[in-house]
Parts: sequence; structure tokens; C-alpha cells
Amino acid sequence: MASDKELSDFLKSVEKRAFKRTVYAVRDDDAALDVVQDSMIRLADKYADRPAAELPLLFQRILSNATMDWFRRQKVRKAVLQNMSDFDVDGGDGEFDLLESLESAEGMLGAESAADTVSRSQILLVIEAQVAELPARQREAFLLRYWEELDVAETATVMGCSEGSVKTHCSRAVHALAKALRTKGIAP
Repeated sequence: MASDKELSDFLKSVEKRAFKRTVYAVRDDDAALDVVQDSMIRLADKYADRPAAELPLLFQRILSNATMDWFRRQKVRKAVLQNMSDFDVDGGDGEFDLLESLESAEGMLGAESAADTVSRSQILLVIEAQVAELPARQREAFLLRYWEELDVAETATVMGCSEGSVKTHCSRAVHALAKALRTKGIAP
């Protein structure tokens, strides 16, 4: 059974990585924060009596499920709003450009004045953009293996697939990232 301190320490250790992983998936900082917070609350409420060693895999599974639930809710909301917009004849222009919203989100990112820091942050943004472009399963496998540092078996458990699938997704993700980054002039 995990003590309150062990649970608290675990949640502090994963909060930033979980947030970043969720932002990659949902592409909305506020929604990602909500998903991560809900996942942490669910872990604390329902699984606090589990041993501390079980917490990482439980949390990753809860976070994955919460992210999928978010997508399901968005799909329903989008369908409802789309159907409701059929009744809106003269209101608003009805146009929404996803690229414009992404550009405005990127414009909110701050840049520091030191040349090295700016260069490093620009490279990180390019890498993050390329990770975001990966297919969902490749991105999930890549982030779990290399960001969360889970082994193949743990990643397979979280993703609900075989270890071979995890290896395939990771390999494809690494090759796609390497190719994309090389074309942008970023090499190891």
C-alpha cells in the first residue's frame, strides 16, 4: 500500500511529462491540464491502496483512457454543435480554421533573449511539431518508451497491444522523426 507521501511524490514526478504527453495528443493546453488532473484524482481516489510499484503503470493506463474519453466527448460535442449549426441561418460566418487557431497558440509561446536558448527552443519546437505529426499509435508508443521511459512490456500493457506492436510503432516513429528532422537540417 502506497503511503500518502509516496503517492504525492509519484504524482509530482509525473505531472510535467504527463501534461506534455497529453498536450501532444489533444493539442490544447487547458484540455490537457484537465485530463491530467482528472487522471491524477482518479488514481488517488481509486488506487491509493495499491503498492507504490504499481502506480506508474496504473497512472499511464488511466491517463490513456482519460485521453480517449476526452476525444470521445469532443466527437459528441462536435456532432451536437454541427447539428445545432444547421438551425443557425444568419448568425456568424460558420467558418473555423484549425490552422489559424494553431498559429495563434504558437504565437503565445515566449522566447528568451539569449541566442543559445532561442536556438535550442526553436529546435525543440521543431522536434515537438514532428512528434505531433506522428500517427497516434506511433506517437503514444514513442512517448511512453522514450519520454516516460517505460520498458516494452510496460508500454504494451498501457497501450493494450503486443510487445511486437510496441517495437514496430517505436521503430517507425524513430525512423519517421529522424527523416523529418534531417530534412529540416537537424542532425544528432
